[in-house]
Amino acid sequence: MKNTDIQICLEKVEHVIWDYNGTLLNDLDLCVTVINKVLARRGLEQLSREGYQAVFDFPVRDYYEKIGFNFQKESFEIVGTEFIEEYNREQAVCELQEGALSVIRKFNELGIDQSILSARLQKSLDEEIEGFGIQSYFSYIFGLDHHYADGKLKRGRQLIEKINKPSDKIVLIGDTLHDLHVAQKLGIGALLVAHGHHSYDRLIAETKMVFHSLPELMEVMVEAECG
Repeated sequence: MKNTDIQICLEKVEHVIWDYNGTLLNDLDLCVTVINKVLARRGLEQLSREGYQAVFDFPVRDYYEKIGFNFQKESFEIVGTEFIEEYNREQAVCELQEGALSVIRKFNELGIDQSILSARLQKSLDEEIEGFGIQSYFSYIFGLDHHYADGKLKRGRQLIEKINKPSDKIVLIGDTLHDLHVAQKLGIGALLVAHGHHSYDRLIAETKMVFHSLPELMEVMVEAECG
């Protein structure tokens, strides 16, 4: 059902910042599969898709501890590296989310600048974006210099400086409450899509700016009237 109580004026948006994993990239099922492999090697309880969406969070160290990893026995770096190596071996099977390319192109046609802010390793992020052939749509592509998925806020502040536009002209599109909280700390708007790493119920509990898909998000933005 379309979120008709949200009024988002497309004409007031000058720059869209995209989250990558879960928002543009459909990697939810891969992440569930990989974390379950890592859990199984330690005899820990497996996660369902819904269970994963209920507990996944940032910083990922806290999420790992919540699902049973004991960092008194082995380091977070060992577990994190094991996950990312498994993920990287299979990542090529992932595709863009339904409607992602058409929404990216629509923003481009409307003259709205776009960037990516991701907790993905910069080198991997650059390679994947190039592999999808969409790098030309983005003014900036900001990842991290390590694969432990922290420091996104710091990179976000650096990105905002690069964008150099009024904060009320910038909106972040993400799939987790972490994206919402980063946007709030950056002083910009946030729109969340419930097709990634957090469930609709989890997202809607904190903000009304939640959509089931990118096409739905774009539809509402196009129909919204500027006041």
